[in-house]
Amino acid sequence: MAEKKKKYRFLFIQPFELSTGGRFADKYHSAELSKEKRLRMEYLNIRHLLEDVEWDFHGGPTPPYGDWAVETREEFAHVAAARLPIVREACESGKYNAIVLLGGGEPGFMESREIARRYGIPVTSCAFSQMHIASMLGNKFSVIDFTETHNMFYYDLVVRHRFTDRCASIRNINFYHARPGHKDESTIDMERDKALRGEPSEAVERALKEAVAAIEEDGAEVITFGCSDVFWLQSFLQKRLGEIGWEIPVLEGYSSAIALAKLFVDLGIDASGLKFPGERPKQWRRKKVF
Repeated sequence: MAEKKKKYRFLFIQPFELSTGGRFADKYHSAELSKEKRLRMEYLNIRHLLEDVEWDFHGGPTPPYGDWAVETREEFAHVAAARLPIVREACESGKYNAIVLLGGGEPGFMESREIARRYGIPVTSCAFSQMHIASMLGNKFSVIDFTETHNMFYYDLVVRHRFTDRCASIRNINFYHARPGHKDESTIDMERDKALRGEPSEAVERALKEAVAAIEEDGAEVITFGCSDVFWLQSFLQKRLGEIGWEIPVLEGYSSAIALAKLFVDLGIDASGLKFPGERPKQWRRKKVF
């Protein structure tokens, strides 16, 4: 008997793909790895969400600016533009009924939604999904993030998605990606590997400190994360907060984006044609109000 076709057919697209063996390549940025490893399924709690999903993984574009991970606004702009042809090709293939953009800074998200809407395909992303789900769980949420530059980029995402009245704060644990000109510093990837080996991790301790401060000082009732390279903290932070008595949901972007993509498919919707109008819409509005 032929295997029953699954309801969900998703494509996951990374924001960028670093060259295997490059100076700043993380061990998960390798086309030689299985799609499960590249999606970090061995430490992100998302496996159960994919049991009813047929899915493919695209490593994303090679960064046109260099061989290191995206961090600045200029770098985000480069990879946003480079990711759009991948989205268009996926839509034209007819293979997928949803696209999930990986990466906490969601480069190219709005443009991808505009492209995909022409094909009736929903697109979800990590920041957008976390914020919407968090707003249903509590009055306010806080964001645990890394690096000052990424904090301020993410600040703009909060404004773009109209959650300034629901976001209590962005809390910085101040770790970095490896990049040119900065040697001998502990990177967020090094901290992740320590924690996964069962060793003490300063990133976990800082995240716990900032999460408690977000609760006690900022009024957060839900914790979310900024960059996808801190999503690994979710299970550690959820456990540590529970151990000291805080009954608070801790979200991360991959699971949130997958869940929201399923919801869009279930409802048979993608995006409003008024927010993302075609080139020559049959109806148009004389006035847009705020």
